[in-house]
Amino acid sequence: MSDRNDRLSVFKTYKLYVGGKFPRSESGRVYEVTDAKGNWLANAPQSSRKDARDAVVAARKAFGGWAGATAYNRGQVLYRVAEMLEGRRDQFVREVADAEGLGKSKAAVVVDATIDRWVWYAGWTDKIAQVVGGGNPVAGPYFNLSSPEPTGVVGVLAPQESSFLGLVSVIAPVIATGNSAVVVASERAPLPALSLAEVLATSDVPGGVVNVLSGRTKEIAPTLASHQDVNAIDLAGADETLAKELEIAAADNLKRVLRPQPVDDWTATPGTDRMTAFLETKTVWHPTGSLGASGSAY
Repeated sequence: MSDRNDRLSVFKTYKLYVGGKFPRSESGRVYEVTDAKGNWLANAPQSSRKDARDAVVAARKAFGGWAGATAYNRGQVLYRVAEMLEGRRDQFVREVADAEGLGKSKAAVVVDATIDRWVWYAGWTDKIAQVVGGGNPVAGPYFNLSSPEPTGVVGVLAPQESSFLGLVSVIAPVIATGNSAVVVASERAPLPALSLAEVLATSDVPGGVVNVLSGRTKEIAPTLASHQDVNAIDLAGADETLAKELEIAAADNLKRVLRPQPVDDWTATPGTDRMTAFLETKTVWHPTGSLGASGSAY
């Protein structure tokens, strides 16, 4: 019987995640990913503009079904993702430790906070409407009701330094509210994002709701910012110069733009801002009948 030390190493091949499948970049390019000390970890796909366009097509195709699902169902689906992240906790601890130069114990704290963050947003799916919607008082015999609806396809530039907690903190609010997403992973540390894609692929999240690209942020982001079928973009992972260029490009089709916000501590409670950033408000008027001294005719 041969010694297990004689085995060849089985290196992992990281791929993009587009439309529920794992394609290589259409360009065939890869780039080296290293740890905080400069040691080689893997070759990651270097996405092209064509990959970005393909991801937008997949996101648009998935949007209708995801937006049309009940908020309660979306919460169940997202909670299932948290369950699967918990099952792969050790893998993500290793990847976060390598990506961010953390010790195992500190990386474990980050991963636990990330899983908790996903559960937190899963719980908001059927509650956000009560916070940002409701009945409006009007002078007349009408019900006037405002309700939030998802914006559509959202481009998301993941934070560059927080490879997992920051990543989930920008993806989860987008899809919790019914949007679909095209995510550009951290350029320096994309591996946790590409592994998250594997979790999403085996969860109940429909293919195309989240699409994950890796590569050069400055190369991929302009395609998303100028794309006529992208409705909004989160510039969390862009520097100030790039953010200004992307905001100008996004103005062409009046995208919603969330400019980079300094985040000192990704573990802090995020509030509802990232959910409301990509919601539209629909207001409906409905006649109530005549209103007499006793109130509504209903």
